[in-house]
Amino acid sequence: MNSVLFTNVRILDGSGQMPYSGSVLVQGNRIAALGRSTSAFPTNGATVIDGAGATLMPGMCEAHTHFSWNDAATLAGIQTMPLEEHVLWCAKVAKRYLEAGWTSCVGAACAKPRLDVVIRNAINAGQIPGPRYLAASQEITVPGGLGDETLPHLPFPEFSFGVNVNCADEMRKVVRMFLKYGVDSIKLNLSGDNFVPDAPADTAWMTDAEVAAAMEEVRMRGKRGTAHARSAASVKQALRHGIDVIYHASFTDEETLDMLEAARDRVFVAPGIAILHAMLHEAEPWGITHDKAVAMGYQTEWDAALESLRAMHKRGVRVLPGGDYGFAFTPHGQNARDLEFFVRYLGFTPMEAIRSATLYGGQIMMRAHELGLVKEGFLADLLLVDGDPLANLAILRDPKRLLAVMKDGRFAKAPEIASERSVAAAYGRAA
Repeated sequence: MNSVLFTNVRILDGSGQMPYSGSVLVQGNRIAALGRSTSAFPTNGATVIDGAGATLMPGMCEAHTHFSWNDAATLAGIQTMPLEEHVLWCAKVAKRYLEAGWTSCVGAACAKPRLDVVIRNAINAGQIPGPRYLAASQEITVPGGLGDETLPHLPFPEFSFGVNVNCADEMRKVVRMFLKYGVDSIKLNLSGDNFVPDAPADTAWMTDAEVAAAMEEVRMRGKRGTAHARSAASVKQALRHGIDVIYHASFTDEETLDMLEAARDRVFVAPGIAILHAMLHEAEPWGITHDKAVAMGYQTEWDAALESLRAMHKRGVRVLPGGDYGFAFTPHGQNARDLEFFVRYLGFTPMEAIRSATLYGGQIMMRAHELGLVKEGFLADLLLVDGDPLANLAILRDPKRLLAVMKDGRFAKAPEIASERSVAAAYGRAA
């Protein structure tokens, strides 16, 4: 059994408790012991990593992941990547997420029918490196809604960005197709989006009959429903039908907030506020000036989302990082800035932001008993971080500050040190 002993580390365990100095022993793929000294830890045969005061914390979970978003500026730009190249793109992005400290990811929709399933299976089989992954379906939508991007000039015109349904029976057929492919979750686009001129974010598009048919099939096979739901009506619809993961939830009213609070032990919200910020302030190189973004409705949604999410946080609703990274204006790799946004705009403390990516991450992965904490018996998904994330969350999106990334007891990014050498000596760690 391979063993790794992290000594002289500052343990940030993910629970919300303050960090403490200590050591952590990993045996095989699990955390075997942790404590404030190494005297009781067997070190024979172990690789000893002297952290020199670096922070050891759980691997993070990205709760709204789109590996197949290919840094294009439009939905059509994502879809027009040929299938073979798209698979390779997803494999490359999965590796990048893991090396950036995202040891778990929840798929939130893929651009072609089986992309997520293929990537998840390849990761699980050890064919490619990547996070623990829950595979999603394509987005299921209705004509005129978000994802209605049929592109007949493609070599395979049956591939559209989303899959259209027109009634409950069509919904049932499409959901069964994705469940046959082996997805972990079914994604429904319940609301509009300001990306779509005639289907803005504060609208709702699916009938209750269509959503009910989808969720009956999902529950029958023990899977999970997720929803793109920006409008208050769509969030309430998701809650009425037992959908567990709600993406965005920008617009709420008192009834919506009461329903979310009542379901807070079941429901997760992954708002993806970075794309709203990017559209307002960072998308001009792609033709979206600030004035244009305001005209599209993004300022109104931004203001509503901050008010809604602050209220959810105060009511104990689990709000997690992640969302819509993979557009040109929200490139893959900057995902951890969600944690900074949570503190800057939503009233989180730095500790609460880290807890949302770790403790809550284990819960949304449906493995709360073994993921999301630095705790004896838990899986060894760990980050060794140069510095104190509680003092500066930005270091979590700086590759140079991630000294090591471990998933399942194996280094995805190994510290460039030999046994018994100091991380500080190897890296010149700043105090």
